[in-house]
Amino acid sequence: MRSAIAVLAAAVAVRLVIAAIVPLVPDEAYYWEWSRHLAAGYFDHPPAIAWLVRVGTVIAGPTPLGVRLGPIVAGFAGGCAAISLAHRLGGARGAWRMAVLLAVVPLAGVGLVLATPDAPLLASAALLLWAVDHALTETSSAGTAGRSTSEARAAPTASATIPYASPTTAGQRGGAGLGWWLAAGAALGLGMCSKYTVVLIPAAVVVACLVSPVLRVEFRRPGPYLASGVAAIVFLPVARWNAEHDWVSFRFQLHHGLGAVSGSAVGRELTLIGGQAGLVSPVLFVLAVVAVGRALTDRHRPRHFVLAVVAVFGWVFFAASAVRRPVEPNWPALAVLPALVLLATWIPSPKWERWEQFGVAIGGAMVVGAYVVALVPIPWLPLRADPVARAYGWNELARAVVADRTRDTVTSAPVAFGGHTWLAADRYQDAAELAFNMPRQPLVFSLNLAGRPNQYDLWPTARDSLRPGDTLTAVFDDVPDPPAPVARLRPHFSRVERGAVVELHRGSHVVARRRLWHFFGLTVPL
Repeated sequence: MRSAIAVLAAAVAVRLVIAAIVPLVPDEAYYWEWSRHLAAGYFDHPPAIAWLVRVGTVIAGPTPLGVRLGPIVAGFAGGCAAISLAHRLGGARGAWRMAVLLAVVPLAGVGLVLATPDAPLLASAALLLWAVDHALTETSSAGTAGRSTSEARAAPTASATIPYASPTTAGQRGGAGLGWWLAAGAALGLGMCSKYTVVLIPAAVVVACLVSPVLRVEFRRPGPYLASGVAAIVFLPVARWNAEHDWVSFRFQLHHGLGAVSGSAVGRELTLIGGQAGLVSPVLFVLAVVAVGRALTDRHRPRHFVLAVVAVFGWVFFAASAVRRPVEPNWPALAVLPALVLLATWIPSPKWERWEQFGVAIGGAMVVGAYVVALVPIPWLPLRADPVARAYGWNELARAVVADRTRDTVTSAPVAFGGHTWLAADRYQDAAELAFNMPRQPLVFSLNLAGRPNQYDLWPTARDSLRPGDTLTAVFDDVPDPPAPVARLRPHFSRVERGAVVELHRGSHVVARRRLWHFFGLTVPL
């Protein structure tokens, strides 16, 4: 177990180095802006990512490492829970294999470097599955009572075969495992504060208990119901925030994942499968699917069966969602986690073991390759194939804004009728990156004139803040004709000037072009 944790810690140390060097991608900058306005909810997601970012920036400052520190630590905690679960199901060998998988699959090796809601989600999911496994095994009798012959043959060590009670024994021990159910409820509540899709796990556990006669006895115990109550209490502030904001976050996520039909269903399903293979690496993904299939058909190991149902339930849910809408590769991560635990605790034949070693090598190469691409610009690599290209060039834009507005000073505190100068962009990604990279990290508005609604609409806007006589410097895409937002803003100001064109570079590549526009002397309120 210690060696497995050491492998995980070494992987996390590498992630911290990468996190300190690579600039923030736009979504990370957006979540950093959330951390400057702490709340119980946000337009796009629940609040866990904002709070983690805030903790990290308090410790390491408003830097890329500070923004990513909290999520990386959360990922480490989740990794420890996953390794512990693998140890319970597969002994020391299972724990070691799980640690190796968490080091080499891109989902963890690359995904857990970034400050996104997936980090607290996966940490909470791992803790939830770990606590549920304890709750199930705590109901068993001491020693090996109730242990099936087939389970005994399948187990590599005694530590991997903590038995599940027979229905009769479990019924006599109805209060056993209550503390672990309460812990599972707390983990579920934290997961719901990270991403709403975590509810797929308890839904899958319910399905597993309905299908399995051995697990069905759980419905006669108070633990699962008390766990639901604890989860509801932890989640209550988020629900209350949504109620106070017209359920905006719930509505956005439902529309985002279950909206109108678009494009080809076959193409979306193939993209979903390809995305999963990319997150896990192709060979390990196939092996994980095989491990899930084996656990799903082995009713003599109900704890493995629960993990298999969680994995299948998640994949089926997002496959059904892909019939209507594109599914981003990271969305089914909740299904990948239990699949990896099953793969780590499966005892393969020598032939399958060689395939697993090959898959580990491929996955490790993919992670190392991603690190190299993140650190070193590769001239021949197309921009569309560069996953971090969007992180670069924002410091150039910030310097250009300062140079182009030497006659004005950007500050973060408004003044009344004093010709105050404000800064804005039209998209939330641009606004957040500009705020993070500008000197003193000032307030930057997102005008959202041509983009989708987002969290900036819930904060004080430019319309709320600008006063007669104020000046606005705005950043828009560089296009041949004045962009539509300029035409919408022009009637409100006494003078409009076209500013500098700024190229955002990553090495020799031009990632994007932006143009500055200066709007002087507000005359008509926005």
